Amino acid sequence: MRRITWRTRKAYGLFVEHFQQYQTLWNGNGGTTYFYQSEMPYDVPTQADWQHAGVNGYAAYKVADTVTTHDARGLGVYCVFDNPITANNAVETPTALGVKLQHIVTLRFGGPAGSGINHIINGTGGAVSSSAMSARSAN
Repeated sequence: MRRITWRTRKAYGLFVEHFQQYQTLWNGNGGTTYFYQSEMPYDVPTQADWQHAGVNGYAAYKVADTVTTHDARGLGVYCVFDNPITANNAVETPTALGVKLQHIVTLRFGGPAGSGINHIINGTGGAVSSSAMSARSAN
């Protein structure tokens, strides 16, 4: 796994693709992201190879559980899995009042039956699968 660390509180146009764990892991308070685009890895061999702590897959955008303030707007997470793989969530965040996300979209551009993203954020929001190619957050 390649890890990139930077010392910033704002990201404008962040693009991250194809890591086999979290695409982005935001650890600090006070962060802001304006426009995020991420595509999950194509070539995960099996679901057993791509899970952690009983959770299928890794969210593309993960805000660490210790974060209490974060603002992200305009996030797009896409998948095209080569195998019948699912990710439980496109985005995972703590439920702190200071953590706010707006305008999240997930898309599935192809892949075998049984592949997709089950939820937009934290176990809520629509799934993308062979029967629903896109889903959007309520706000």
